[in-house]
Amino acid sequence: MAEALKNLLGPAVVRAAAGHLEQGSRRLGARNRSGWERWTFEAEALRGLERLEFKARALHIASALEASLPSEFSAAAPLIESALAPLREEDEKADGPPPQSDDGLSGWIVWPIGEFVVRRGLEEPERALELLRALTQRFSAEWAIRPFLERHPDLGFRTLRRWTKDPSIHVRRLVSEGSRPRLPWGTQLRALIADPSPSFPLLESLQHDPSEYVRRSVANHLNDIGKDHPEVLADWVERHIEGAGPKLRALLRHASRSLIKSGHSRILGAFGLGAKFRGSVSLRCRPQRIRLGDTVEFQVALTSQSRSPQTLAIDYVVHHVKANGQTAPKVFKGWTITLEPGETRELQKRHAIRPISTRRYYSGRHEIEVQVNGKVLASVEFRLEVP
Repeated sequence: MAEALKNLLGPAVVRAAAGHLEQGSRRLGARNRSGWERWTFEAEALRGLERLEFKARALHIASALEASLPSEFSAAAPLIESALAPLREEDEKADGPPPQSDDGLSGWIVWPIGEFVVRRGLEEPERALELLRALTQRFSAEWAIRPFLERHPDLGFRTLRRWTKDPSIHVRRLVSEGSRPRLPWGTQLRALIADPSPSFPLLESLQHDPSEYVRRSVANHLNDIGKDHPEVLADWVERHIEGAGPKLRALLRHASRSLIKSGHSRILGAFGLGAKFRGSVSLRCRPQRIRLGDTVEFQVALTSQSRSPQTLAIDYVVHHVKANGQTAPKVFKGWTITLEPGETRELQKRHAIRPISTRRYYSGRHEIEVQVNGKVLASVEFRLEVP
């Protein structure tokens, strides 16, 4: 999988980008062509490229752009813009990333181009932000815009407020995605981690956006805020959920997913999931001894002792053994059900314990807990053997 991922920035992509930039240079006229060194770019970008992993390839290609594009950002920016893939009206109707195009710069090559804009454009922020607006409509500028928000916060947030009304869904999504405090693969915006309030007017506007693509980004942004400021997110949800339509309610629910899994009482209450479960819970698992790569199966049985229906959020927690013998919990999404009076419901889940890049497993006694509306009500153990 990693091999295929890094090849999204492979030699063929580099050569295609060189061709698009060459065509863009010609469009600008003979006087500008001397500012673009195609062969310098290809030689620098391809040298050692295949030994590098994905992010390293993006930074490497950005360095090749620095070596070959005009040294003045004011000259490099229009050259890049002249090489971009044309926009199509149907691109703005899809709730997803801009499509790849063979007619100009688009797709993953925009990542290193955005890095070039960061390196050369921070001292010309107005012009750089204008270029990022164009780039994000061909892929995404969510990583590139973050240094501008750090270096030029007044200009950056003033621009984002204007972009909340932009006709492009990709630009509107950039407003939310680019300002996320903890964007994956992006540098953390520490000022927004400490105080997320500058993003509130942006999210307030965009949570009603007609595009699901934009609203999904807003939900992820709010989920980021909830990791550092759970009570702030709880305030937000309680303020907006009353009278919310299906789309806004779905956004708020997705924004609250981490706090729902952690059993945050105010968040659970906002979605009608905060009531104490009235009934009994039993939990069984098999086998009780597995090896790395195997799957453990567990069964939850719930019996209602209530006279009225109960809406229940049922998640499970796996306590993984660490190197020091202690355990660390990881919450996994289970089920949301309505249990009728006197009803018994059995739920089953298979949980694989397979090697993954983000976790190292250790031998020892692991525990599975089942939590109902945020409260742990049953647990069971199994032993993992790691060769």
